[in-house]
Amino acid sequence: MSDTLSLTRIDADLLGALMDRISEFGSTGDGGIDRPALTDAHKAARDWFSGQMRDRGYRVLVDEIGNLFGRIDLAGPDAPLVMIGSHLDSQPKGGRFDGTYGVVAALAAIESFRRDAAEQGITPRCNYVIADWMNEEGARFQPSLLGSSVFAGAVDLDWALERRDRDGKSVAEELVRIGYKGSDPAPRPDLYLEIHIEGDAKMERAGTRIAPFLRHWGALKVRIEVTGEQNHTGPTPMEDRKDAVLGAAYIIAFVRELADTAADTLFTSVARVDVSPNSPNIVPGKAVLFVELRAPEPVMLEWSETRLREALPGLAAKAATSAQIMSIDRRDAGKFDPRLVALTEKIADDFGYARMRLDTIGGHDAVAVNAVVPSIVVAVPSVGGVIHRNDEYTSPEDLAAGGDVLVEMIRRIDAAGGNLDRA
Repeated sequence: MSDTLSLTRIDADLLGALMDRISEFGSTGDGGIDRPALTDAHKAARDWFSGQMRDRGYRVLVDEIGNLFGRIDLAGPDAPLVMIGSHLDSQPKGGRFDGTYGVVAALAAIESFRRDAAEQGITPRCNYVIADWMNEEGARFQPSLLGSSVFAGAVDLDWALERRDRDGKSVAEELVRIGYKGSDPAPRPDLYLEIHIEGDAKMERAGTRIAPFLRHWGALKVRIEVTGEQNHTGPTPMEDRKDAVLGAAYIIAFVRELADTAADTLFTSVARVDVSPNSPNIVPGKAVLFVELRAPEPVMLEWSETRLREALPGLAAKAATSAQIMSIDRRDAGKFDPRLVALTEKIADDFGYARMRLDTIGGHDAVAVNAVVPSIVVAVPSVGGVIHRNDEYTSPEDLAAGGDVLVEMIRRIDAAGGNLDRA
């Protein structure tokens, strides 16, 4: 192991203070947060964080899809631009570390690097920008990764602005309402770094503290509409009922069977069902299912989509209903930049932090950004593998260890003038 005294460390006090304060916005009072995209709580968190960046000399920018950036130029106008970030929106009744840690750690890491560079008389060779991506979670507006996907050119801006929540409110309307319908051009970085909680228990079980993600799984987000016939739950004979929820139940069970058949190479879920008219004494006339299919290889996603399409008519017919696919959002599988993986591992070794390699099954903004610039996600452990829940937790020591790795990545990339082959 290298002499750790020569390594740049995160200002753990700053990181902890930022995490504690931002966790107050949307707090549920039981350790979690409820801060879906473009809600009042999301606005409050962004307003506060924007102030923190401005106070430290960052230029705050907001693009047309509502991505929030804080840019600080430490080198010349033509110097490489390093982007670091994640997201401040959360799931309903979610955890306070998911996404938020990555945004807060970005600020703490850059500030720690600036401090050490000034103390050592080092002139930075790169400029820096913090990214808080809009609607990473996809909880309120679908699809997820919406802001970063527009940034990467994978999704059309106008289409994204037209997305609506379950109350019919559009992204465009809500951006205007909370004051985040920007007009600034999005900064164009040379590379992107993201640090995140693992969201699984593999690291905890292995006793590791740092894990670069090598690959990101592909995903299909399928919206299926089941149509039956609305009627009274009392007098309508059982044999005459066309129950959309019963049809949905057959489809839900089949989606699970797909995953069971494919073992660990396909993960599936139906985590949301919108029922209409949703009255306890009306046979449902309509049900909309939000289906997810996730796999590391395109062939598995193709197989699962084909099986689902083939099975839908028969499954719905078992309940005297019909079903059709209304939309599919597709996210390709891919690999993160191997140079950033190697750099992460070298730095973890230099700090003496036990490490391992992982894939990410869930989506991260780095998945979208990875299509246009070299990118990586670095994970720290999640206690019990809990994520998207109020008791989601990562220890302050592990948060700081991840921050150490992040700030040292910044230092080495900066010393190499942004050249990843030399970092």
